[in-house]
Amino acid sequence: MPVAARARLVLAAATSVALVATAGCSSGGGGGGSSSSDAGKSFSYQSSEPQNPLQPANANEVGGGRIIQNLFKGLVDYDPSNAKIRMQVADKIDTSDSQTFNVTLKDGWKFHDGTPVHAKNFVDSWNWSANPANGQINSSWFSDIEGYQDVHPAGGKPTSDKMSGLTVTDDLHFTVKLSHKVSYFEYKLGYIAFSPLPDGFFKDPAGYGQKPVGNGPYQFVSWSHNTEVVTKAFADYQGVDKPKNGGIVFKMYTTSEAAYADLQSSNLDVMDQVPPSALATYKGDLGDRAVDAPQGAIQNIGFTLYQADWSAPDKAKVRQGLSMAIDRDTITKTVLQGSRKPATAWVAEGVEGYKDGACGDYCKFDPAKAKQLIQDGGGVPNNKLLITYNADGGHKEWVDAVCNSIRQSTGVDCLGDPKPDFKTARAAITAHQLNGAFRTGWVQDYPLNANFLSDVYRTGAASNDFGYSSPQFDDAATKADEAASVADTVTGYQQAEAVLPSGMPAIPLWYYRTNSGYSNKVQNVKFDSFGNPAWTQVEVKG
Repeated sequence: MPVAARARLVLAAATSVALVATAGCSSGGGGGGSSSSDAGKSFSYQSSEPQNPLQPANANEVGGGRIIQNLFKGLVDYDPSNAKIRMQVADKIDTSDSQTFNVTLKDGWKFHDGTPVHAKNFVDSWNWSANPANGQINSSWFSDIEGYQDVHPAGGKPTSDKMSGLTVTDDLHFTVKLSHKVSYFEYKLGYIAFSPLPDGFFKDPAGYGQKPVGNGPYQFVSWSHNTEVVTKAFADYQGVDKPKNGGIVFKMYTTSEAAYADLQSSNLDVMDQVPPSALATYKGDLGDRAVDAPQGAIQNIGFTLYQADWSAPDKAKVRQGLSMAIDRDTITKTVLQGSRKPATAWVAEGVEGYKDGACGDYCKFDPAKAKQLIQDGGGVPNNKLLITYNADGGHKEWVDAVCNSIRQSTGVDCLGDPKPDFKTARAAITAHQLNGAFRTGWVQDYPLNANFLSDVYRTGAASNDFGYSSPQFDDAATKADEAASVADTVTGYQQAEAVLPSGMPAIPLWYYRTNSGYSNKVQNVKFDSFGNPAWTQVEVKG
């Protein structure tokens, strides 16, 4: 969404109106219903159009990331019940020094085309994904591996198409050597970018991006762009989480309100998040089918530090002032109906390494101080701030409230800048086509503070959409990576987080919860701390 969560995946707060109203209990054509294993019928999930082709290293937003995480499975993943690492394709991963990792695969795993999942499928995937010629948005996730700079240099042409740190021993064994110690590298391996790719992919990457062949619990059936992605349960899936349903239909919506209406009429089975307009009523509407669960996610406002208007050192004071101009407490209690908690840090509450108050006074509402800081920093360019957001995600209400707070506190003319959908907003953000501010969120890709910090604020990180670069932050992050233990790494990243208030590349707003629900056609719907339902455990009635 990794980095959403990661994937990382970056949080879409994904929402949309079914362009084709597929009933959640339908097992209709295209293979979207029962698999040959007769696990049951398919269910539908509220989604958004993926930003990029469905390639494992080409999604850092939930629209694509949630689909890919069901089509592919890596060496490890995270148990939905406790977020602990569990082995999937890997039988074991051994290291004595947190720098060289010896991987042993389980025998018998297959891709959806029937070919075996072998060590070379991981190594070839990672090498291809790291190569800048292939345009993978998550290529920086491989930067820890020795030889990455040869494949993906900071400047000039690559001198190799293979990272020297990857060595295949035989079909079931390979070695990963890093350029430096990373105590938590095993945590990172659960991110979708580290998925294997079948041999056929490399003959036609573009074609496979539209019709992916994975090794996960669900098999690709069809993709009707801006309408739905249909999957079915894979009968030969070897993972520990075998599907209890026949497949997932990811339905694209243009408004969260329409998705909620479909949920209430059982034309949608599981929601991502209910719209703000339903937060006060959804528990009464849905009864015991309403979901209110913890989530390792945060909502932020980012800035375009790559633009001259925002790159001057004094503009950090402006960003600090804008943060202090936002009345988080009132907005979360009124507009968001108490469903969010005001943020005091850049790491989400509940994540290992979360440190309350890391933002200091800059996350406290103080109109007088806010106005002074903005003045001391030379003011907001042209005294006008645009906050870009995706209109399909239920963000208008709170963006308007944030702008009202800024306007009333400081006199800065603040306006929301809606883009029609999440894909369009993300395309503008990642292409650096904005000048001002933008809504950005982060849901954990792995449950450590490093994911909220290194993968977002490090120079050149895949999800550093701000153009933020701080040698002090980078040095602290490197020391944290090379710490002797995961516990020491967590402490090291708390020290890196302490650098962020001085530059304020993004304003922390509030921590998410999963406020969701499901139809009367499904049962056993439980959400994890990544904001996802335990996909394979959902059961379709009847």
